[in-house]
Amino acid sequence: MNNDNRNLMMFAVLAVLLLFGWPFVMNKIMPPANPPVTKIEGGKTQVQPNANTPVSTSPTAIRDRNLVLKETAAQRVAIDTPTLKGSINLKGARIDDLLLTQYKETVEKNSPPIRLLSPDGTEDAYFAEFGWQNTGFKAPSPDTVWTATGSVLAPGKPVTLSADNGQGQRFQIEFSVDPDYMFTVRQSIINGATQAIKAVPYGLIKRATASKDLDSWSIQVGPMSVYNGSAHYDVNWKDVDKGPQKFSTTGGWLGFTDKYWLTALIPDQGSAFAGEFQPGKTGGYQADYARIAKDVAPGQRLTQTSRFFAGAKEVRLLDRYTDKSAVGLFDYAIDWGWFRPIEKPIFYYLDWLFRMIGNFGVAIMLLTVTIRLLIFPIAQRQFASMAQMRAIQPKMKALQEKHKDDKQRQQQEVMALYKAEGVNPLAGCLPTFLQIPIMYSLYKVLMLTIEMRHQPFVGWIRDLSAPDPLTPINLFGLLHFTPPHFIAIGVVPILLGISMWLQFKMNPQPMDAAQKQVFALMPWVLMFVMAPFAVGLQVYWITSNLWTVAQQRILYARHPALKQAVVK
Repeated sequence: MNNDNRNLMMFAVLAVLLLFGWPFVMNKIMPPANPPVTKIEGGKTQVQPNANTPVSTSPTAIRDRNLVLKETAAQRVAIDTPTLKGSINLKGARIDDLLLTQYKETVEKNSPPIRLLSPDGTEDAYFAEFGWQNTGFKAPSPDTVWTATGSVLAPGKPVTLSADNGQGQRFQIEFSVDPDYMFTVRQSIINGATQAIKAVPYGLIKRATASKDLDSWSIQVGPMSVYNGSAHYDVNWKDVDKGPQKFSTTGGWLGFTDKYWLTALIPDQGSAFAGEFQPGKTGGYQADYARIAKDVAPGQRLTQTSRFFAGAKEVRLLDRYTDKSAVGLFDYAIDWGWFRPIEKPIFYYLDWLFRMIGNFGVAIMLLTVTIRLLIFPIAQRQFASMAQMRAIQPKMKALQEKHKDDKQRQQQEVMALYKAEGVNPLAGCLPTFLQIPIMYSLYKVLMLTIEMRHQPFVGWIRDLSAPDPLTPINLFGLLHFTPPHFIAIGVVPILLGISMWLQFKMNPQPMDAAQKQVFALMPWVLMFVMAPFAVGLQVYWITSNLWTVAQQRILYARHPALKQAVVK
């Protein structure tokens, strides 16, 4: 087998590995975009149901949520804020009914809002509870029905729940809420008995199912905690299934994170507590904390404060809670990863562009232009080096022919030619290498931040964080079927392939015939590889490729001698 055929065979094997092995490897390292929010069939755009709705696996009987809420309406305190609607169940003092009014299940205008919390015994049960451990006295139980000082909990209107154990101890839980997603919980115990008691307040979050969002190497979904000054993403659902995962700390928090949503228990940041993730007794998962026991003398009152977050992981909001509310590392609820110093500035700049323009797709394009302008001087050197490489191609071909039987001598002569002509063959790669962390950071921004969720671009693209739903495989939606995802190459990925082909055409062409074939096929292989990723990432790449093509044309126009050398 000659060298040309060998090179071509190696490329064919590599292409097959990229096309079929990529999904298995990258689902853990760099998972594709969110599921498509629409599909196009029969020439019409149809909204897809929410693919991230979990399915309950609890062995207990499942009751209808609406029926449960209706039956317990008389023992509930309504929650009414600009971002939240729901209620607190007086039985058990549980926050078990919560809707996020600013976010919808789908892109439909009449879509219902995201439901985050649901009562115990219903599908996708998910709730928070606060109380005291039984430490020598009878503490309120999940069956205790509390009395409330008000019927509505709203910003500036706290509500206090009260209960009595009939043994001299009285209990109070004061709930207050801000205009966003943070509840403040003040737990008080009044000891009216003749003996001192030890009080251990606790808080817990229970959920009946694991999240359906994909937990991957680069995106944390599931249990999460901050303790001893560090954020910890190492505990997953399977770890909790095997047994309790415990820690002790002063300051910190714990809870459950989905891709876009978070529930978190935040004890007083100056106090010690023991945190734990454990499997539920009837299935599901629980996160809880217990404060250090404190003595309460007869006639004395002990009040301890904690907070509970239940809402969307908005970047600016999490940063504000971290900075102004002194919640330790609360902004780490978003798993930015190693490129955090690049990702957060990219997000803030992209978000600023969006607020100025009103279209995230256009904002991504302007972000691309900004990045390319910043690396413009390096890119100029890259293009000059590429043109020089093309100019010396005839000399390289002559050397390869002259020393075709002595590969070592051939390599030495080629390196000497590079030195004599002042050409650096690696100079053309530098801007590409610089863009790798930028592109990965943009990928993480598109995947992680809720600000990009359900953001439209143009026409049929109604979510830049999802793949392109329009494909020629079903004649752009005219045929009534949805092709398998691995062949459903969208219009935007095709445009990406064309832009890469244009860029490759202007790059230095290798003299080796097999290498020419490899470079000719590479854009179309990468088109398939990139098709499952977010449209926003593809828009970035297309804009960058077109910028490169235009910049190369300008370079050749300014230096016609280089172009003539290539022709010669």
